[in-house]
Amino acid sequence: MTCKEAESLVMPYIKNELTDEELFEFLEHIEHCPECREELEIYFTVDVGIRQLDSETGNYNIKGALETAIEQSRERLEAARLVKIVRYAVSTLSVMALIITVLLQCRIWLQSGLI
Repeated sequence: MTCKEAESLVMPYIKNELTDEELFEFLEHIEHCPECREELEIYFTVDVGIRQLDSETGNYNIKGALETAIEQSRERLEAARLVKIVRYAVSTLSVMALIITVLLQCRIWLQSGLI
């Protein structure tokens, strides 16, 4: 991902509008690019600050809030990866169960002389 692409994803990230693939690439990029990370921190600080002024609540550790948001994003990606693995495992087991059922049925038919 280029810096220009990452910069275009800053606000969608803050608004939680990125797909899992975009989120993964974005997080990887900001982890290795201090300029884009700083850009994210600026936008995040402004966005959170404005929301806090509107709601009259205050979390004065905005940098900590950003770190929490990034950690939650990573947890979201990990959860999505685990769901994908479980889905593949269940699909594989279902196909294997179907094949075994068909093979056992064919064996029954062969033993009974129907085939």
